[in-house]
Amino acid sequence: MGRRGPAPKPTALKLLHGVDRHNPSRVNRAEPKPDDEDIAPPDWLSPAALEVWDRYASDLTAKGVLTAWDVEAFACWCDAVVRRRDAAGHVEREGAVVESDVFNKNGDIAGTRLGKNPWLLALDAADAQVARYGARFGLTPSDRSQLSIGADTGLGAERLLS
Repeated sequence: MGRRGPAPKPTALKLLHGVDRHNPSRVNRAEPKPDDEDIAPPDWLSPAALEVWDRYASDLTAKGVLTAWDVEAFACWCDAVVRRRDAAGHVEREGAVVESDVFNKNGDIAGTRLGKNPWLLALDAADAQVARYGARFGLTPSDRSQLSIGADTGLGAERLLS
């Protein structure tokens, strides 16, 4: 049986949220850390997903949340955001309820019926992926509401120089 409960937060997010002063041992200070490498998007990202990447990657990298080891997971989040936007656009144009053909046993059209737009399935799946991957990087509203970045994070000067 696997672990129960929500997935543990990455150490970088725990430190941004603040260490529990009553139980500081809950932060893994011996966590493996990737080398400081340039973080570049994978080649398979679409141009629209690259725009999402460009919008968020530098900020997440500066905060130490996005590392070279996280590139694929973050790229999946960018891709899911684009697929969600596409599916939402189809639902907006076509509506949540669509008319579809009904076929008889010979394969001939026997009439029409109203039903749920198939794009709603794609929208639901993309929503779930955006939320799941976004939570890993502190991009969901609940994770963001728990962030407490102190005034002396050392990120200001690094950002100005980069």
